[in-house]
Amino acid sequence: MATTPEEEHMQNLRSRATELFIREEWNPSIEAYSQFITLCTHHLSLPQSDFNSLKLRKSLCIALCNRAEAKSRLREFNSALLDCDHALEIDAAHFKTLVCKGKILLSLNRYSMALHCFRMAHLDPQANGNDDFLGFWQKCRKFEFLSRTGFLDLSDWVSNGYPGKAPELAEYIGDVQIRKSEISGRGIFATKDIDAGSLILITKAIAMERSILAGKDLSEDTQLVMWKNFVDKVIELVRKCHKTRDLIEKLSIGGNEDELDVPDVDLFRPESIGEMSSREEIDMVKLLAILDVNSLTEDAVSANVLRKNNDCYGVGLWLLPSFINHSCTPNARRLHVGDYLIVHASRDLKADEELTFAYYDPLAPLNKRRDMSVTWGIQCRCKRCKFEVDILYNKKELKEIEIGIEKGMDVGSLVYKLEEQMKRWKLRGKERGYMRASFWSLYSEAYGSEKCMKKWGRRIPIFDAVVDSITDAVGSDHRVLKILNEELKKKASGGSGDGNLEMEKVFRLGREVYGKVMKKHAMRKLLELID
Repeated sequence: MATTPEEEHMQNLRSRATELFIREEWNPSIEAYSQFITLCTHHLSLPQSDFNSLKLRKSLCIALCNRAEAKSRLREFNSALLDCDHALEIDAAHFKTLVCKGKILLSLNRYSMALHCFRMAHLDPQANGNDDFLGFWQKCRKFEFLSRTGFLDLSDWVSNGYPGKAPELAEYIGDVQIRKSEISGRGIFATKDIDAGSLILITKAIAMERSILAGKDLSEDTQLVMWKNFVDKVIELVRKCHKTRDLIEKLSIGGNEDELDVPDVDLFRPESIGEMSSREEIDMVKLLAILDVNSLTEDAVSANVLRKNNDCYGVGLWLLPSFINHSCTPNARRLHVGDYLIVHASRDLKADEELTFAYYDPLAPLNKRRDMSVTWGIQCRCKRCKFEVDILYNKKELKEIEIGIEKGMDVGSLVYKLEEQMKRWKLRGKERGYMRASFWSLYSEAYGSEKCMKKWGRRIPIFDAVVDSITDAVGSDHRVLKILNEELKKKASGGSGDGNLEMEKVFRLGREVYGKVMKKHAMRKLLELID
């Protein structure tokens, strides 16, 4: 039977769309498929049509699937999902559409829904021997398990020296909720007891921008270019994803913190779909204020970066961690793996305890921390700051020690003097830990000097006692871990100390600094890489 001009036109249009799709010209292919889909839909709606209805429906299903794939490549996921759903209304078991929808849902972190699509597709004979499909299915199963259980193991990647790209991870939210905070505005609170090192959150950056440091600080111009690129990425994303825009708008703009609504943490969970928003305009003033207040850098004192090239400066926006407030006695740390941010407890947490990061250096003296609090626009009222302000601020003995540091006096004598003053002031427990943390630079220099230790070693506390005191008072820190590890190596080479017991202590502190995301052999490798 001869084809009609209209049939020939539709065949040419479909061929053109397919050609553009194969060449990965996504926007033109979407436009061509849209014309073909419109014509197909029109003819199928007619009560009497010269077209083969079954053949037309099959062509429409394929066209919708291919348009969905093209849209997904442009990260227009919501629109792509609608196309998939329309295609599956025509053929509920269409293999290619099920795979396409599964990949889109995987990109949106809706792991259980994606897994359902892949399971349905696996029933099709086309799945046999299809390496591309099997790869996505295996990845989805892995991510769904991680998102559901929080079980993460980076041992192999770390042990092998961070080969290739950073591993992809699944989003995960543990036993936490968002509540009003006595520190400031809103905060994240544990809903049950959490052990030190335990995983709390895994989340991917909404947007990320990096620059190579090349051994020097970034110029102001480079920072401005980075910031512009970062903002442009955020704008592009919020225009395409209503859920992302709605969640970003729940973040603080830096004022009227106590008047802000407290969102349900479930809104941030991977399987949350969000509500369709009718607003298309973006409040740029508010968005820029949100990014200014909530963007995080990878080089923060409460963060560690695991990747092959560590000579980078990165800035990004991670949604849920933006609710974590500051404390000079932090109980949580973050680990950066690629674009993912992993939050873990750096100390044991009790149920209803608020999670806190150190926005600025907790191993710095009070005056420097107060200067940094002005820079950050916050007023820290943690127990440590209150103690140091109320009890020790303006003590002439401390002023003398600070002057001694500036003049480069013998660090051993300064440590000895500080320890003697703490005895006179009858400081105990965490109070001593606060003071030792505030003068960490003094202690680290003293214990790191063989000459100093020969002269003062018998008159100042042993290093292990100082480490225990500091970590008990202000939490773990990679700088303390580094010196503790070096001390262990010295003892091992000298044949002194209980190596197993002391190594276990290093591992414990390592888990508090880096989290329980790797086994001991990987932690040992990681400790060798600490710089």
